[in-house]
Amino acid sequence: MPQHKSAAKRARQTESRRARNRVHRSKMRTMIKKLRTIEDSTEARTMLNDIKGMLDRMSSKGLIHSNKAANYKSQLDKHVNAL
Repeated sequence: MPQHKSAAKRARQTESRRARNRVHRSKMRTMIKKLRTIEDSTEARTMLNDIKGMLDRMSSKGLIHSNKAANYKSQLDKHVNAL
């Protein structure tokens, strides 16, 4: 149990942020899995642009590391180019 009002507030903020981050991280993983199952190259390219934008936003907000976002984008580029 928090001993101070500020500690209680910090716990509430942390919990709400954790829930929000969890939603975004799950959405990211789902979109990446969906892209990897697509066989049509034009559809994959449009979805790739959406995913790249999402990864950039997530890395700028600190949800994922910028190098991890770059690695995801590189891997997905390779996958789409191979289609």
